[in-house]
Amino acid sequence: MKSIISLLLLIANVGVAQSSKEILQDFLDENVLTVVPVASNRVTTISFPSGIEAIDGAGVTLDGKTPGVFQLAFNKGAAFLSVRALSPLASANLNIRWNEHTYVFELVESNAPVLSLNMEEPPAPEEGKNRAPEVSPTTLLALLDKAKAFPLLKKQQPESVADVGFTTYDGHPLVSDFNDYEIQIEQAFRFNAADTLVFRAGITNETNLPLVYQPDSFVLRAGNRLYPQSISEADGTVPPHGRSLVYFAITGTPDGGRNELSLKNAFTVLFTRLSSPPPDITETNTPIPAHLSPKGHP
Repeated sequence: MKSIISLLLLIANVGVAQSSKEILQDFLDENVLTVVPVASNRVTTISFPSGIEAIDGAGVTLDGKTPGVFQLAFNKGAAFLSVRALSPLASANLNIRWNEHTYVFELVESNAPVLSLNMEEPPAPEEGKNRAPEVSPTTLLALLDKAKAFPLLKKQQPESVADVGFTTYDGHPLVSDFNDYEIQIEQAFRFNAADTLVFRAGITNETNLPLVYQPDSFVLRAGNRLYPQSISEADGTVPPHGRSLVYFAITGTPDGGRNELSLKNAFTVLFTRLSSPPPDITETNTPIPAHLSPKGHP
């Protein structure tokens, strides 16, 4: 069972020469809410395979004069639209009608925006082939427990984890640096039969204020694809200058296929932040945010 939220709040493992990773592609799915990070100082463009039939939105303005927290630019019949945030911590939804289906997008103000999101028609799956297994919530909870107990199981019941892929970063976790907080992947597990990856990650708050986030909003980035969590164990808060340990899992792909992700990927982790960043962070946006190059991983 997967989360229906394909959350696109992303921080790329890139520097200036790799800024193309701010350009993403995803498959259209009318059963998935797609959340798109949008900045106030840059434009985000969402493209469809052909002309868009209609757009309905709440909290958006076309002329910048009527009330709205996002500014929308769209020409009737065009295959793309552009948006820009007008207020900090703003959120709004767009319902886009295309090819006789409605696709729902949630716009979220962010200092780590997607600059171009290219929506594609999902490939027609072959019957019964490359489909992700159906994994129940109970099974997902069991996989989290197995990951947490892995060292003990490996020692006392090695047969129970014989088919589990495992990697640890030996004191050098994969770090997603968000300026005022970091998310560090410390361990990763792959349960192949369930096509599920489980991650142990630490969240470090470097500010004098509590860091509050949505506990079921974890997203994994591998290459130019995004994978929403299928389950997580997190309390949603990190105290000032504190650290919190979380577990979350990724199952399959957003369009229902197998992800077949290797643990050798340079993963990036992100979530939906609910608390405001410090003023000195929000006021120093640059064309290439510093957090796009995680520490120690060019």
